[in-house]
Amino acid sequence: MSAHNEHFHGSDLETVERIYHLKKEEIVSFSSNVNPLGISQKLRETLAEHLDAIASYPDREYTKLRECIASYIGSRPEHIIVGNGSTELISLFIQTLRPKRALIPAPTYSEYEREITLGGGAVLYYPLRERDEFRLDTEEFCSALNDSIDLLVLCNPNNPTSSAISRSGLRRILDACREHRIFVMIDETYVEFAPDEAAITAVPLTAEYENLILLRGTSKFFAAPGLRLGYAVTGNRNTVNAVNTRKNPWTINSLAEIAGRLMFTDKEYISRTKALISSERTRMLNVLNSWDFVTCYPPSGNFILMRSLCERVTAGTLFDRCMKKGLMIRDCSSFPGLDNSYVRFCVMMPKDNDRLLQAMREVFSEAGC
Repeated sequence: MSAHNEHFHGSDLETVERIYHLKKEEIVSFSSNVNPLGISQKLRETLAEHLDAIASYPDREYTKLRECIASYIGSRPEHIIVGNGSTELISLFIQTLRPKRALIPAPTYSEYEREITLGGGAVLYYPLRERDEFRLDTEEFCSALNDSIDLLVLCNPNNPTSSAISRSGLRRILDACREHRIFVMIDETYVEFAPDEAAITAVPLTAEYENLILLRGTSKFFAAPGLRLGYAVTGNRNTVNAVNTRKNPWTINSLAEIAGRLMFTDKEYISRTKALISSERTRMLNVLNSWDFVTCYPPSGNFILMRSLCERVTAGTLFDRCMKKGLMIRDCSSFPGLDNSYVRFCVMMPKDNDRLLQAMREVFSEAGC
């Protein structure tokens, strides 16, 4: 199989390294959607100073960590469940709810379907349309809800489309779901990157709706995928108790707990991240929107979905040519609802973004587009 026909995740650097004969340290991953600033210097120093923490068990209840998270997002500690990354929490919640029929707008992250089907449930996809810029038509969507569905999964902002649903739209959906006794799981992995986070996040709604659980992690915004620290928010005490009962003790290690208690209060790092992503996202979009051979969709995350309008340049072509320059983007043709004209890439540091824009421009130019 040729390299460009494979579909690589942003974490598949070792595989890409072998196929493209590049050292993974030389690869700029535009596929992983991780904050290009890396972990903060303050966090680096704090972890180095607290290595002895691994000699002790962390607090089984993670009380101080949950208090920090609650303060950071504007919630209550008793509404917070912590876990070994948001992936563990997705799994635990789905195992707890055991949905028979779940509805998921698509294209979206594949882990939801995997967990639901592993538990014996069926997944129905609600297609997001290209003509709507992959934005969900809330009223039309609510009319499609019915009593046969017991779980709705939303990724907001959505991966890979980078589209988002406003809080007012989420409220309308939650009201409709409550009528049909549908539980709603919202993945907010990318919400902190959004230019209008306060208008998108569903955190305030968790105190009002018992049919809602919200998931977040530290892998993307805080550039710590190896830390494996995630959290869920719900005002439903039965759900909190059920998930915590199923969860193994001490799934968050002592260093991850210390890191979490610091990173959620690191205002300087949070501010720098938001400023960088906002500035570079706007700059990259201005360049891309000046090209008449691609279409880009309005992004709310730290990544952009782009479609090639030139038949001679496919997603596989773009991936392969960029990869040979040490620039790893995501071929999106494996996502339900997308074909081989779509790629996704995240916002990195300015010089790396310039390299990617130049590399893609060369591909289209050499193809005569």
